[in-house]
Amino acid sequence: MEILSLLGQGFVVALTPLNIGLLLMGCFIGTLLGALPGLGPVNGVAVLIPLTFAFGFDPTSSMILLCAVYFGCMYGGRISSILLNIPGDEPAIMTTLDGYPMAVQGQAANALAISGVASFVGATIAVIGLSLFAPVLARAAIHFGPADYFALYILAFATIGGIAGVDPRKTLLSALIGLMLATVGLDPISGVPRYTFDSFHLYDGIEPIVALVGLFAISEILMLLEKHLKDRPKAIPVGSWLPQWGAIWRTRWAMLRGSGVGFVAGVLPGAGASLGSFMSYVAEKQTSNKNGTFGKGDPRGVAAPESGNNAASGGALIPMLSLGVPGSGTTARAVGDAHFA
Repeated sequence: MEILSLLGQGFVVALTPLNIGLLLMGCFIGTLLGALPGLGPVNGVAVLIPLTFAFGFDPTSSMILLCAVYFGCMYGGRISSILLNIPGDEPAIMTTLDGYPMAVQGQAANALAISGVASFVGATIAVIGLSLFAPVLARAAIHFGPADYFALYILAFATIGGIAGVDPRKTLLSALIGLMLATVGLDPISGVPRYTFDSFHLYDGIEPIVALVGLFAISEILMLLEKHLKDRPKAIPVGSWLPQWGAIWRTRWAMLRGSGVGFVAGVLPGAGASLGSFMSYVAEKQTSNKNGTFGKGDPRGVAAPESGNNAASGGALIPMLSLGVPGSGTTARAVGDAHFA
């Protein structure tokens, strides 16, 4: 009964006109920022933090605004992923695998609608889990040691085989290149510079956003230019702007499975939405890819990672609010307001 009483008090505070207005404004701003490749939720929250101080918002209103921007960015990044094949942030990479093929087939409205509904389902399940199990999950997550994280990321790398295409060697090579790029910078234990070439700019490593824009956005632009120079590019069929609710309903189990996987991944400090999105997609592909349609425009390939990354975003709030330990880079930016609240 104490939980219900606290939830009631929370709704009384959250449903004031000011907080509802901040919620809507945060979602709108977050969607705009997320749709711009390279910004993402981390920068979106960072931009809005000074605004909360400038207008003198209390900690609760500030948290509502920042969380709204956070979740708005998580959806906004899917707009460019689906329509342009350019991920707006790291978790959106998995959405491009089936979202862009759906857009090419004239199902852009369906893909965006599935993304939006899946985001809502994942975030709702995460909020329910946050309300009911935050203290228990936070205590369990804080006991994760180096060995546990090592096993977790070994599992993540093992699941790379689940998204391997026709040539698994390319997938393995891509993973090795990613690991090589991740070693650039100061060693976290010894402090020895690795592959910095005596450049101070590389001491902090290669920023994921920089790598994301370079590998996906620029490459996509170059491919479009190449097609334009060779022959007249074909216009992508728009199709109906009205989503097919039957198609959305058929992805309901993918949304629920993705939400569960993503939520568990998000609770672990440092894992974040990227791991939740990746593992949700792989788990759904292993479960449902009976006809080999994943990667070719399967709606479930959009629903699973979208629900997973939003559930992971909500799960990342659990260690932040309960223990003051950020669950992701975005929550690290907002942890100050959480402490004051």
